[in-house]
Amino acid sequence: MSDLGHVLVLAGGLSYEREVSLRSGRRVSEVLRAAGIDVETRDTDSSLVPSVLADPPDAVFVTLHGGSGEDGAIRSVLELLSVPYVGAAPDACRIAFDKPTAKTVVRSVGVRTPEAVVLPKETFHDLGASAVLARIIDRLGLPLFVKPSRGGSALGASIVRKADELPAAMVGCFAYGDTALVERYIEGVEVAVSVVDVGDGPAALPPVEIVADEGVYDYSARYTAGHTEFFAPARLRPEVAEACAQMAITAHTALGLRDLSRTDIIVDASGEPYFLEVNVAPGMTETSLLPMAVEAAGQDLSQICAALLRAAVRRAAA
Repeated sequence: MSDLGHVLVLAGGLSYEREVSLRSGRRVSEVLRAAGIDVETRDTDSSLVPSVLADPPDAVFVTLHGGSGEDGAIRSVLELLSVPYVGAAPDACRIAFDKPTAKTVVRSVGVRTPEAVVLPKETFHDLGASAVLARIIDRLGLPLFVKPSRGGSALGASIVRKADELPAAMVGCFAYGDTALVERYIEGVEVAVSVVDVGDGPAALPPVEIVADEGVYDYSARYTAGHTEFFAPARLRPEVAEACAQMAITAHTALGLRDLSRTDIIVDASGEPYFLEVNVAPGMTETSLLPMAVEAAGQDLSQICAALLRAAVRRAAA
């Protein structure tokens, strides 16, 4: 019998990443049950608050992606309900979830990140799309990477290698958000570094290298088995792997995150890592990067998830 008692896993939600969240929730529920923990999985609907008030869980594991799962909203509700939960506090989530803001914060502590322009949809239309896009190319050059300023799973994101591809990339981006982040695209090795803190300080797991079949780690490549090759640990020189690990820990700390996070990094041809973004609710599916990193570290995902829940309980008690 577990010392944790009743645990609630939140999955689903109403974001574009609902299906991924449901898969993450199923995986976390499975590994927690394997650790002997009594688990209930729930969606975030109108019955959630009355249910929690009627039968408060000992702790909550949030596996919501995008929207309220990562922008701090659901965590604010959990704090109103005085329920311990795994993950960053609402304020830290709001900062990390907004990619331009996160880039500004990590740059302020010396972390290298690609030069970028942030463009709201209204500005894009009001000032004349063609004139604005021409100035972006003049400023940043080509290729570029366009993505929504909020959200995840590479929805609405695309590489722009030629000037005439930029308008369509912007339209695709605005389908998933009202603000576009246009970055100078860094050619190199894409890696993800997960950070876990079960109570003794943040520690980086081995970096995972991502090699997508089509060259772009998009939604299909992320969540369709066989579309991407992964190397865990990444095929990096030891000093480069260590630099990536330190970058992830620095970002995690500077953004005020806790428990777990995943930092996405690109390593250029010279071995220099660049911060791209951070995820406060990393995917936990069978093709997700944090579970791969846990396995590469020789650790057990069920034990880590249970330890994170215990840390949340201790934090609430303190």
